[in-house]
Parts: sequence; C-alpha cells; structure tokens
Amino acid sequence: MSRHYSKQYKILLAPSVIMLFLWMIVPLVMTIYFSLIRYNLLYPEQNEFTGWENYEFFLTDIAFWPAVQNTLVLTGSVLFLTVVLGLLLAAMMIRAFPGRGIVRVLMISPFFIMPSVNALLWKNMMFHPVYGIFAWISQQIGLQPIDWLADYPMLSVVIIVSWNWLPFALLIFMTSLLSFDREQREAAMIDGAGALNMFRYMYIPHLSQPIAVVIMIQTIFHLSVFAEIYVTTGGGPGTDTTNLAFLIFAQALLQFDVGIASAGGLIVVILANIVAFFLIRIIGKNLMKEN
Repeated sequence: MSRHYSKQYKILLAPSVIMLFLWMIVPLVMTIYFSLIRYNLLYPEQNEFTGWENYEFFLTDIAFWPAVQNTLVLTGSVLFLTVVLGLLLAAMMIRAFPGRGIVRVLMISPFFIMPSVNALLWKNMMFHPVYGIFAWISQQIGLQPIDWLADYPMLSVVIIVSWNWLPFALLIFMTSLLSFDREQREAAMIDGAGALNMFRYMYIPHLSQPIAVVIMIQTIFHLSVFAEIYVTTGGGPGTDTTNLAFLIFAQALLQFDVGIASAGGLIVVILANIVAFFLIRIIGKNLMKEN
C-alpha cells in the first residue's frame, strides 16, 4: 500500500519537477553554451566554438576590475547603512509614542516601491540640481545646489539602494525585538540601565541571528543591482558606477555580444555562490553556538 501511495505521490510531483527543470536548468545550459561560442547579434552567422576565449576577454576587460571594486563598495556601503540605521530605528519603533502605527507603516512603505521607480523618484525629485528637493534646501540656506548624480554618482546610488532596502532590515529587526522578553526589559529599566546600555548588551546579542540573515539576503541581492544604476547614472561618469551586473548588460545589449555577456553572467553567478557559501557557513556556526 505504501508503495502505491509513493508512486502516486511521484506522479503528482512530476509536473512541478519538470517545470522547475525547464525554468532553471535549460536557461543555465543555454548560457553555458553561448559562453563557449562566438555569438554576436550583429553577426549571427559567426558562431564557431571559442572555448574559454569569452571568459578570458571578460576577465581582461579594462572595465572588469573597476566593476568588481564598485560592486564591493556598493554592497558593503548599503549593508552598513541598512544594518546600522535599521538597528537604531528598530530600537526606536518598539517604544510607545503617539502615532507609532502610522510611523511604522510609513517606514516600511519604501520597500514596496519597484527599484526603477525608486531610482526615478530620487533622480527627479531629490537629486535634480534645478528643481530637486536637495537643490531647494541648498538655495534656502544660501548654498550652491549640488548635481549629485554627476559629482557624487556612487554615493547617490548607495543612498537610493539603501533607502529602498532599509525597511527590509527594519522590519526584520523590529519583529525580533518585539519578541524580546518584556520582563527582562522592565527589570533592566528598574535597575537603571540606560537606553545605550540596553541596546548594546541586550538588543544586539538578541539580534545576532536576524543581523546575519539580513546580511546574507541583502548581499545576494546587492551583488546584482542594476535598475538603480541604469535609470540614474548609466554606469558613469566613465565607469564610476559600473558594477558587474551593468557590465554584463553593456556587453549583451550595448555591444550585442551574447557570448561574452554569457561568460560574464556565469562568472558573476560563481562569485555570488562563493559569497553565499561562506555567509551560510558563518550563519550556521553562529546558530550552533547559540543553540
């Protein structure tokens, strides 16, 4: 009887497995195939086998190492801002104050804005050197407006991405703090523990697991930031904001070289998996220590 049910279970599960196979494995195999041939959309008839030539060309591209550096700077800066500000705001949001429910909703709302829309909002409403809000504030205090996207392109992208992802970290940290033992918190307040000491010795250790999870998830996503760069700076000036994802886009759609873009995509996938592997190991060790 058990074998009969097991067979029926496998039959019912087969369509999902097949769809998952077609959705994941087939594109990966095609990407590997294109990375090993010379395939340019302008010359589709020239598709001979090239071996590792596309990988060598991508790795030796003059823009590759600047793109790696920009990817690390962008990822590290956004992680620092979202984790630090998320912790501080979460500690504030768990305290009772008038209108706390509305403030929580407003603080979480930016996470539901699409990255391209988020970039357009900041580009036209905040950073614009003529009619942007920052330009208006500068004029009101007698300063010269700053063209943020031209003068501070990487900082501008970091601010845009951080604003979009800060609610994610805030939501995780706030949810974890709300599960903190209220009696322990009240006992610490009765003993005279200040807000800074409670945050340092009580909240931070309690949030070690959520912090690790936030860092892991955001790192994986920030390694492939594209929409914010494409909408605002276009990878420039020069290669100042070109990360690995935008470099692949430039190879694929600006230079029409599918082979090199496929090789670059596989290289980025390998790098992302290496980072994820070490992050998961670090998180696993922290969980084992605490358990």
